[in-house]
Amino acid sequence: MNILVFIKQVPDTNEVKIDPVTKTLIREGVPSIINPDDKNALEEAIRIKEEYGAKVIVITMGPPQAETALREALAMGADEAYLLTDRVFAGADTYATAKTLSKMAKKFDYDIIFCGRQAIDGDTAQVGPQLAEQLNIPQVTYVKEVKIEGDTLIVKRALEDGYEVIKVKMPVLLTAIKELNTPRYPSIKGIFEAYREKEVKIVTAADLGVDPQEVGLKGSPTKVISTTTPETQRAGEIFTGNVKECVQNLVQRLVEKHVI
Repeated sequence: MNILVFIKQVPDTNEVKIDPVTKTLIREGVPSIINPDDKNALEEAIRIKEEYGAKVIVITMGPPQAETALREALAMGADEAYLLTDRVFAGADTYATAKTLSKMAKKFDYDIIFCGRQAIDGDTAQVGPQLAEQLNIPQVTYVKEVKIEGDTLIVKRALEDGYEVIKVKMPVLLTAIKELNTPRYPSIKGIFEAYREKEVKIVTAADLGVDPQEVGLKGSPTKVISTTTPETQRAGEIFTGNVKECVQNLVQRLVEKHVI
C-alpha cells in the first residue's frame, strides 16, 4: 500500500503581512510550522503504515525552506519526501496548486491520498477536493476515523450535528481534521535519520513537465483585487483579587462604558 500525504508549511503567527504588489503572503522572516490539519493527516498515514503495512510518501510545494517541514515529517515516520520548488510555482491559488500537485501524484501508484482539511494561512479547504477532481478519484472530507477492510475504507465523516459513515474503495483522497488523532512527536532516532540518512528530493516545473503559463500566479484564475489587515483590538483588562473584588471592578467598568 502506498499513501501520499500532501502537507503545507505555514506561518506560525496570526499577524500575516500581504505583499501590496502580488497580493500574496510575505513569508520571509516569519517562523513556519507544518499546517496543523496536515499534521493530523500525516499521523494517520503513519498509523496505517504501522497497523497495516504501507509506504508513506510526503510531498509539499513551496520555497526551499519548506524542506524543514519535510524533515520533520520524515522524523515522525514518513518514508520518502519530495519538495516541489520552482519560481514558476509561486503565487498559486488553490486551482493552480491542485493542478501542480496532481501532476506529482500521477507519478505514483497510490492507494490513499491524505490532505489536511484546510491551511491556517488561507482557510479555503479547497486544495484537497480540487486535487481529487484533478485525479478523478473519490474523496471524503472532514475525516475523523479510518478503518481498512481489504481494498475498502470505512470512514467516519464529521458533520455539525454528528457524523456519517462512508464506505469507499481505494484509491481515494481523504482530508483530515484535528479530531482524527493526536500527532506524535518525532523521536531522537527519527530526527537523526531524517537529517543524516534520508533525502528530500527536489522536483521542479521541468521535472513535472508543466507549462509555466498554467501554474503559479500565471495559471491562477483567482485574482485578488485588494487586501486589508484587520485592525488591532484593544488589549483586555485582567482583574486580580478575590471573587468579590473582581466582580465589583467588573461591574464598575461596565457602568463606566454604559453597558449596564
